[in-house]
Parts: sequence; C-alpha cells; structure tokens
Amino acid sequence: MEKNKHRFVEEYDGLVGFGLTRETDECTLIYYLQRFSEDRLMALIRDRMSQEDMEAIFDLITRLMKKHLTEEEYHKYFLKDDEG
Repeated sequence: MEKNKHRFVEEYDGLVGFGLTRETDECTLIYYLQRFSEDRLMALIRDRMSQEDMEAIFDLITRLMKKHLTEEEYHKYFLKDDEG
C-alpha cells in the first residue's frame, strides 16, 4: 500500500497566492510543496540545481521539522515508521 499521499493538491480549489490571509498562505504553501515534490518536476529540476540549492532546501526542511515536530511525530509522520 502507498505510504505517500498528496491529496490536498488534487482536491484544493481555492486561491493560490501568498500574502492575502494566513489561511490562503497555508493552503498555498501546501499546494506549492506538493507540486514541487511531484516526481516529473523533480526529475527535471534536480539536475539543474546546484549543490548549494540542494543543501539550502535540505537545511530548511530539516530545521523546520526539528523546530515543529517532536521525535515521535518525526518518526510517525515523516519517516512513517508505524505504517506497514
């Protein structure tokens, strides 16, 4: 069974824009991240990114997870350790 699910980007029909409201910003961020991580886009862009670009993305994501997730949440939601 698939562990990774990007349902939000498939179902969201609201405004995609940044700076209007907190709710729109949150939805836009999810939308962008799910689109950005799509396999075909990443296959296209990954070879074009510099090592510095990749490190910046990795560092940002790692820093945000360390700031906002407990160790248990990291394992459950990011690593999905508790799923088959």
